[in-house]
Amino acid sequence: MPVYNPPLRDMQFVIHEVFNAVDELKAIPKHAEVDADTINAVLEEGGKFAAEVTFPLNRIGDEQGCKLDKETHEVKTPDGFKEAYARYVEGGWPALSCDPEYGGQGLPFVLNQCFYEMLNSANQAWTMYPGLSHGAYEALHAHGTEEQKKTFLPKLVSGEWTGTMCLTEPHCGTDLGLLRTKAEPQADGTYKLTGNKIFISAGEHDMAENIIHLVLARLPDAPQGSKGISLFLVPKYNVNKDGTLGSRNGIYCGGLEHKMGIHGNATAQLVLDGAVGTLVGEPNKGLPAMFVMMNAARLGVGNQSLGLTEVAYQNALAYAKERLQMRSLSGPKAKDKPADPIIVHPDVRKMLLTAKAYAEGGRALAIFCTLLLDKELHHPDAKVRKDSEEIVALLTPIVKAFLTDNGHIATNACMQVFGGHGYIAEWGMEQFVRDNRINMIYEGTNTVQSLDLLGRKVLGNQGATLKKFGKLVAQLVEEEGVNEKMAEFINPIAYLGDQMTKFTTELGFKGFQNPDEVGAAAVDYLRVLGHLVFGYMWARMAQVAIRQIEAGNTDPFYQAKLQTARFYFARLFPETASLMRTARAGVSNLLDTDAALA
Repeated sequence: MPVYNPPLRDMQFVIHEVFNAVDELKAIPKHAEVDADTINAVLEEGGKFAAEVTFPLNRIGDEQGCKLDKETHEVKTPDGFKEAYARYVEGGWPALSCDPEYGGQGLPFVLNQCFYEMLNSANQAWTMYPGLSHGAYEALHAHGTEEQKKTFLPKLVSGEWTGTMCLTEPHCGTDLGLLRTKAEPQADGTYKLTGNKIFISAGEHDMAENIIHLVLARLPDAPQGSKGISLFLVPKYNVNKDGTLGSRNGIYCGGLEHKMGIHGNATAQLVLDGAVGTLVGEPNKGLPAMFVMMNAARLGVGNQSLGLTEVAYQNALAYAKERLQMRSLSGPKAKDKPADPIIVHPDVRKMLLTAKAYAEGGRALAIFCTLLLDKELHHPDAKVRKDSEEIVALLTPIVKAFLTDNGHIATNACMQVFGGHGYIAEWGMEQFVRDNRINMIYEGTNTVQSLDLLGRKVLGNQGATLKKFGKLVAQLVEEEGVNEKMAEFINPIAYLGDQMTKFTTELGFKGFQNPDEVGAAAVDYLRVLGHLVFGYMWARMAQVAIRQIEAGNTDPFYQAKLQTARFYFARLFPETASLMRTARAGVSNLLDTDAALA
């Protein structure tokens, strides 16, 4: 059976020692009183909840899945899921980073980020039920009417009600301009929605008394394409003016998808049959409102793979220390045993260190982004808010795509450490692989993220935001450029940082002549930039570790951090060279292939 130990020490290291979060938050009036003790205490309790309440349900959820009653259209979640959610609500966890005006605790996003990383390690399928509610909360908080906020936000904040995002239809996924769901205006100011949605995570369940669906649909006179999409709030149960639940609304589950992984989450086919909804935001401007939720979800999906990378690594490491197979090529290491533990073999260590490097690098990036989100939303300086917003926008597709691709690499590597046992369900490793696989697909496939990064976030403003991130790299290079002990970490990011300008300009010029060139290079480009971002994170972590060691700190944690940084720069970061070469290979070898693909 798998195990999970919340990585509190590493979280505290990144929050307090690398990013000095408390000092950063003191500049934000609403977070000025948050101290390290508060952060540590919340994370410790959150880790206990994840490890003790949701983790034991992970395999149960995978084996049982969700069951739909086709007569009532109700869905039963796996044993223990509903009870765990009740404990989650009772503990006040849904309100952690929400606005106090609606019952929230108003704590920084960085706490919610770390808590959800632990929940994703423990049980990704369960975590998706409350996780989607955060996106619904953010969208309504930003674009809802005062009446919608007053009615729905307190219930989402308390966790009494959950939320979903309803975008995809059977004939269209990412291309939302093709959606057909209709919204007919009614005399009382509401709308009646008719249509079908598929792949709706947590779309129907028995864990909360009401579900708030945010649905994209078209008004009768809407323009064609994405400019004719509106956003509607459609509750499972209609809500009376006094806030009590009324009649069952005309939105119901017509089927559940049978999936490769995340079996414990109800991925629903939803039928809207004259469902009553209210408009969120302005008519025909539903996509900007929904993008609040979609961007939150993209960061959340990256966090899902971060969680799975961590738990897979923990289990593979424990197994590698105990499993005896063969002898070390350089001679027996466990002479009192019939064979050596497999951790002595170089390639086993490579697989373990790959997962460790991607987990710890991903954690640093995720925490970095959530601190930027806190600044974007609440910092008193307008320039700080704007700069933070732009860098988060640049990094969001990297968090979503780079972390999930890395999660795929890492969970598969960790399963490989187990050999044949990794392929067997009882060890839990194959579930981590299966559960992670969806993360590269939903909330915009990783190719879509790559196109968004290169086409919109980089070339769309002539690299202005990329240059802002580049300044952060340059500052670190300038600070540590003459420090010989930092050379192995600084030189690679300095070199790649210089190359990125020429690389990006070259791709932009080719894309100007032929837009398909951007499509041919985008996936490789994202991974190159992902490594530059990770390299920056790892250099900052190495900087702290070196300073601690030089100061006489004998905690082995710092030696471990330094060794992992060396591995990352020696074994993973050099991937950028081959990626830049393939990105420059052009589009002709892909599109001039009609005979090959006939």
